[in-house]
Amino acid sequence: MTDDTDDTGGVLSKPYRALSIGIVSVVLLIAFEATAVGTAMPVAARELDGVSLYAFAFSGYFTTSLFGMVLSGQWADRRGPLGPLATGIALFAAGLLLSGTAGAMWLFIVGRAVQGLGGGLVIVGLYVIVSRAYPEHLRASIMAAFAASWVVPSVVGPLISGTVTEHLGWRWVFVGIPVLVLAPLALALPAIRRTASGPVDPDAPVAAFDRRRIRLALGISLGAGLLQYAGQDLRWLSLVPAVVGGAVLVPAVLGLLPKGTYRAARGLPSVVLLRGVAAGSFITAESFVPLMLVTQRGLSPTMAGLSLAVGGATWALGSYVQSRPRMEPYRSRLVASGMVLVAASILAAPSVLIEAVPVWVVGVAWGFGCFGMGMVIASTSVLLLRLSAPADAGSNSAALQISDGLSNVLLLAAGGAAFAALGGGTVGAGHGAGEATGSHPAAFVAVFVPMAVVALAGAWVGTRLQGARVSDEAAPVPAADETGLVVTDVVTDVRMDVLSDPAPDARTDVRTDG
Repeated sequence: MTDDTDDTGGVLSKPYRALSIGIVSVVLLIAFEATAVGTAMPVAARELDGVSLYAFAFSGYFTTSLFGMVLSGQWADRRGPLGPLATGIALFAAGLLLSGTAGAMWLFIVGRAVQGLGGGLVIVGLYVIVSRAYPEHLRASIMAAFAASWVVPSVVGPLISGTVTEHLGWRWVFVGIPVLVLAPLALALPAIRRTASGPVDPDAPVAAFDRRRIRLALGISLGAGLLQYAGQDLRWLSLVPAVVGGAVLVPAVLGLLPKGTYRAARGLPSVVLLRGVAAGSFITAESFVPLMLVTQRGLSPTMAGLSLAVGGATWALGSYVQSRPRMEPYRSRLVASGMVLVAASILAAPSVLIEAVPVWVVGVAWGFGCFGMGMVIASTSVLLLRLSAPADAGSNSAALQISDGLSNVLLLAAGGAAFAALGGGTVGAGHGAGEATGSHPAAFVAVFVPMAVVALAGAWVGTRLQGARVSDEAAPVPAADETGLVVTDVVTDVRMDVLSDPAPDARTDVRTDG
């Protein structure tokens, strides 16, 4: 890998302009797909006579993406991020085309699974590109740009998808997106080859893929899929896949996430844990908000969805705030404050179950929650890259995304089970929700209150992002980065890169988690 860029200017300065526009455009189109497909999915399921399999169109995506994340991390660390990124986009597009041309629901689900595998490869590849191609002081800005790229799709995606579905058919929502990805990919490829291709050290021998981690990745995908399957049907027989899924999942999680993640060990383990806590609690609660507004307050599905539209803008604003250089010394406080805002917004949402409370309260509360999420999600991405050596950026990014995706699966399954147990009807898993019949207000409370508690626990985890226990095998090597923050994040049997000099290539080799 060669790097002929300098660290002057911003992400749109000449050395980074093509790369920034290209990768942000890829994220923009993926964001549009995520918001648009959810709108078209119910129509597709009805036309393919697959309403009973509706949830698997979401769980199929999530389970394969978990495996893709681990594979992409190893691939990127050994060969560079270009391979997993290009392959991931190709699989993502192939999955969309397969689903869009499917004549049966099972083939549609296969397409979603292929798409999920590609999505897992892409997201980790993008993180490694950011780690290698941008100096540390620009990483917060490019992460803010990633967040901002979700604003327009979150507002117009459902409207455009609904219009296309109504006038052209749901298939066009799937088959039309792959063509649009080609232009930004072509724009970014030359810059990726120049700044982020190949292994970190071209002269070092390329290590073989870690087959144990690949097996663990298969285990985590299988376990998550079985748990999500069990959560769809509250019968005694569902305990069998639930127990098997848990038995497969737990050792896989312990093997793939940084040591100490489950107990919030200081530094990298807490960063990874916080990402899952934040994403899982917020996404689970958000998936029930439109359903609550439709079934309890009589809003149309379109109006219920639009009640959350302001969240896209405030999420981007929160991400922008954390990217300001003067906020860097206060990053831990920003994260903890952001989680408090998330908890408060989740707790405020079910207040609309009281008829006297106007429905716009949800929109306002969710705007504050999204502002907090913008600060938290972007900050965890920045901290992860800071605490990762270049050679470990892929594996650590995969761990972050696994924590994110796995938490979504588990908390959605738990929330859906609690909702159904209290008379909430049938709810689809993933990013969508099915219709509920005879929903009881207490069923919604059973979802929102626990998720608010989980988010508050995240505020505590946010206080443990700096510093770590020093291992017996590595002496402490505290080093201040250009912001003046002291990093002492050293954990047993792992590696980390500490920037001890403002120059982007001045690094010290320290052992830590990876």
